[in-house]
Amino acid sequence: MTLTQLKYMISVAEAGNFTVAAEKSFVTQPTLSMQIQKLEEELGVQIFNRKKKPIRLTKIGSEILIQARKIISESKRMEDVVAQEKGFIGGEFTLGIIPTVMPTLLPMFLNTFLKSYPKVNLKIEELTTVSIIERIAENKLDAGIASTPLKHETIIERPLYYEPFVAYIPQGHRLAKSEKISVDDIENENVLLLEDGHCFKNQVLSMCTLTKSGVNRQFNLKSGSFETLVNLANEDLGMTLIPYLNSINLSEKNSENIRNFPAPSPAREISIIYPKSQLKLQIIEALKESICGVVRGAITFEDVQIIVP
Repeated sequence: MTLTQLKYMISVAEAGNFTVAAEKSFVTQPTLSMQIQKLEEELGVQIFNRKKKPIRLTKIGSEILIQARKIISESKRMEDVVAQEKGFIGGEFTLGIIPTVMPTLLPMFLNTFLKSYPKVNLKIEELTTVSIIERIAENKLDAGIASTPLKHETIIERPLYYEPFVAYIPQGHRLAKSEKISVDDIENENVLLLEDGHCFKNQVLSMCTLTKSGVNRQFNLKSGSFETLVNLANEDLGMTLIPYLNSINLSEKNSENIRNFPAPSPAREISIIYPKSQLKLQIIEALKESICGVVRGAITFEDVQIIVP
């Protein structure tokens, strides 16, 4: 049994196809098939049911897959121990970021991080929180950036910053003349919200009881874009709530429509999350330091109230 054979087996289990798995593993299909067959012969069991399409694991194959992932994870840990001992910060690192954070945070730290750590090959994916958790469990991601607390038993959370919510109230709205906005002020307002699946929407709904919940009588909005919500608000279709970092990128004219909440401002906690195996911890620490450094000067709110996703 070799690590290569286990990696091939995991690849086939995920792809459900020998040809696709071979392509992703950068080997020929006969080579991959032969190695998996040798693994099955050595173990004395059939790992895959080849009669079904897509190819599926047998019952014992599913149990072997769990152990295979653990073995591969532990082999990476050995490499990681050596890298940490040498003080080496480099290699491939996969990072998932939720959609409501990526557009604002990534431009703030990415260039600085890459220049500071040129030996890190950073692969970034925009993913929902659920997908990030799943991929971390499957060893497909080294870490994620998401809204917390999640309180997931297999994941460590390290807060990066606390981002307040702000209200976007267009000119002509009944609340436009208010210097600050309270939660009570928006209870019965038509608040434009992101589509289901975004934790920011859940946070807004848990923050206050909205009788209309962003649903206009003439349209049903499904959008993952804060820019869309702002543009619709400008068309007198309601008001909206956005994270603070999104507000600093607005045009000068639109910035005049931002209203803050009185302290303690409702806010979301943004953390870097990673498995309890703590692999590639040196890169995680470098990311945390880089992000905290750039955000610290951008968000100056001192008194906030964290809204749970």
